[in-house]
Amino acid sequence: MTTDTPARLLTLLSLLQTPREWPGGELAERLGVSRRTVRRDIDRLRELGYPVRATMGADGGYRLVAGKAMPPLVLDDEEAVAIAVGLRAGAGHALAGVDEASVRALAKLEQVLPARLRHRVSTLQAATTPLTSGDGPSIAPGTLTAMASTVAGRERLRFAYRAGDGTASRRLTEPYRLVSTGQRWYLVAYDLDREDWRTFRVDRVSEPLATGTRFTPRELPTGSAAEFLRRSMRGRGDAYDLEVVFAAPAEAVAARLPGRLGVPEPEGDGGSCVLRVTTSDSLDWTAVRLAMLGVDFRVRRPPELVARIRGLAARLSGAVDGE
Repeated sequence: MTTDTPARLLTLLSLLQTPREWPGGELAERLGVSRRTVRRDIDRLRELGYPVRATMGADGGYRLVAGKAMPPLVLDDEEAVAIAVGLRAGAGHALAGVDEASVRALAKLEQVLPARLRHRVSTLQAATTPLTSGDGPSIAPGTLTAMASTVAGRERLRFAYRAGDGTASRRLTEPYRLVSTGQRWYLVAYDLDREDWRTFRVDRVSEPLATGTRFTPRELPTGSAAEFLRRSMRGRGDAYDLEVVFAAPAEAVAARLPGRLGVPEPEGDGGSCVLRVTTSDSLDWTAVRLAMLGVDFRVRRPPELVARIRGLAARLSGAVDGE
């Protein structure tokens, strides 16, 4: 019989998180307690915010259902390892749809993983090679989780940084947000040495160290980390305002277009559509990706992309000349 109430509640919660209905008698047998104790434990879980639904009958059953809020989960070893490996694989390559929230989840999970499970996660990741889309650089998940932890904890972050021209420096920052562009991760932070806001490419960061010093967040000039990054990239020439017209309905183009390039809007009578988006993707990659859609299109801007497409067209034409 399980006499430790907290341990018994955790065991009960773990059972209920299996997607099935549990008869009261079976739960009582699993826990080594009476059905009355099971009913009391179910009431305790409900008080803690877990939405447990009971069904009537000779041997009434219990099932954990979706509620209005997300209560804490109880994971067994295999589940915890599987989630951590999956989050690490996605976060390390800045895949579309894996944003700051996913990195925060990974940071929280790895913080509480026992050493034996952290070792299994690292071993599994080292033994596998993900096939990822795009041409963005890989990032050590440990770097992302360390940075995400300081963002969430409002803790100053020190790290080594290598600029685009190869210049190395040490930075002491007040981290504000991590932002994913689909191919790269960026940190928006206040640089204490330079007394100004800065953006840092995370793949150029090394030796991240949480200093333990807390800070009160400053007000970001643009109000949005994504907008601050967008303006910063435009100023450096790392981002472009893209406008492309497609000779096909918006729904047809959207089904073939990578999500990170945005959503096209109908134009005219709906037989064509236009895509307007700010992108930091490589112009060469964008030119090839547009050509692969299998839809006639015309680039209105930027002129740099027009030049890339003309060059690509010339190379492709030259590849079949004389046949």
